[in-house]
Amino acid sequence: MSTTLQSIPSLGTHAAAGGNPSRAETRDLLSRATYDLLVIGGGILGISTAWHAAQSGLRVALVDAGDFAGATSSASSKLLHGGLRYLQTGAVKLVAENHFERRAVSRQVAPHLANPLTFYLPVYKGGPHGAAKLGAGVFAYSALSAFGDGVGHLLSPSKAAQDVPELRTDNLKAVAVYGDDQMNDARMALMTVRAAVDSGAVVLNHAEVTGLRFTRGRVTGAELKDRLDGTEFGVDARLVLNATGPWVDHLRSMEDPNAAPSIRLSKGAHLVLKRTSPWKAALATPIDKYRITFALPWEDMLLLGTTDEVYEGDPREVSVTEQDTKQILDEAAFSIRDQQLSRDLITYSFAGLRVLPGGPGDTAKAKRETVVTEGKGGMLSVAGGKWTTFRHIGRTVMNKLAQLPGHPLGDDLEPIARLPKKLPLPGIANPRAVAHRLLVDGPAPGPRMAADTAKHLATHYGSLAFDIARLANENPDLAQRIHPDAPEIWAQVVYARDHEWAETADDVLRRRTTLTIRGLATDEVRGKVQGLLDTK
Repeated sequence: MSTTLQSIPSLGTHAAAGGNPSRAETRDLLSRATYDLLVIGGGILGISTAWHAAQSGLRVALVDAGDFAGATSSASSKLLHGGLRYLQTGAVKLVAENHFERRAVSRQVAPHLANPLTFYLPVYKGGPHGAAKLGAGVFAYSALSAFGDGVGHLLSPSKAAQDVPELRTDNLKAVAVYGDDQMNDARMALMTVRAAVDSGAVVLNHAEVTGLRFTRGRVTGAELKDRLDGTEFGVDARLVLNATGPWVDHLRSMEDPNAAPSIRLSKGAHLVLKRTSPWKAALATPIDKYRITFALPWEDMLLLGTTDEVYEGDPREVSVTEQDTKQILDEAAFSIRDQQLSRDLITYSFAGLRVLPGGPGDTAKAKRETVVTEGKGGMLSVAGGKWTTFRHIGRTVMNKLAQLPGHPLGDDLEPIARLPKKLPLPGIANPRAVAHRLLVDGPAPGPRMAADTAKHLATHYGSLAFDIARLANENPDLAQRIHPDAPEIWAQVVYARDHEWAETADDVLRRRTTLTIRGLATDEVRGKVQGLLDTK
């Protein structure tokens, strides 16, 4: 580590610096009180439920064995979408509901964390769908979103190739056009954690449940172990929610060793590549009657995917295999030129697990339903669903809790109905305005913030970017780039440490920033980041 970075002050303890409580303080808070609701699982489903529960006035605790959004919730296709493929199954109401949630998140709840994205759906000779069918489909799709993203229509191959230079035009008959939105899923989840904390929730990551607490046969809390220092502690709660995603049945077996499996898992793999040219639109290419492969311009990179296959192994060991990589590149080659698909351009790969209802059938055709079960000890287990509808799922789970017989929370949950329908996440602001201010209001004596850094901060933190800029202004060392080829600066690491519950280098490099997906999380960078985290 360089001398300058070694000398960066720790800024005192988290609480003294106006940041989050320390882990010891948080463990003390968790172990001394009885909570109305303990949420086990810090994926977006658990986070959203904790947010809504805290907003409704409940005393809420949220814990996760790993990092917040550390598994499936940061391994998505990064889309907020209505679900175009659901139209062919006749799920018109579902698509309309998805569109409502998508537009609410991207327009009113988190416009600083989501952005509109135009999709081109190429129609090739001999493909699974004809131009007329897809043209009608994208028109109906846009109609279900009240034409809020324009009117779905057909485009000439030559015009599409101008916007996506790497588009294959051989045997290309037409291109269907529609609109959806995309996001950085890890940042969206972290901002939702912050919203829950701002509403009074107490949260702790890297805290593993080692057992459940019971009172007269009912689940009334959990035993936990801090994975970072081994400290053991417990949490008492009137009601426990199991939102552990792929591990939901593991926790259910702690409640009842004889509990039957409730879910099955499907693996979705993705590749991240450097772009060989600018892309003004994304590609959604039909592979067969049901599946689509995506090529998405994302974080100045190109995101390809995804796969869909049954997964029966340990969720902790899910990874991208050589077979996955070959499948993704082969399917992408249907519509993308070879030079963009060179393996030398791959910077990162990741895989996540979709949680689907248990039962037979092709996972690619399975509905992304939310599975809710109540165990013999009164613990409510919930899993599945879509990222797009995370707010709706949170409210649905809260309403489900209110309806459970025998639980003393019914009256407490009545305020849910009075919650604002489109409550914004922290940092809400126009990212362009934030970026402009960061550039104009830079420190007078020193160099101004680089334009790519200003844009990055604005689109990942919203108005909270000014807090990071303040750190950089107060300490010029923190204004330096973490890596010369990325927009992130060292102030983001300090901010992640003190305000975003980052404990490990991977927390910072994979989820608080984009350095890992850019292929820039070198050993040197990881060492410097961990050193800065350890100064707290």
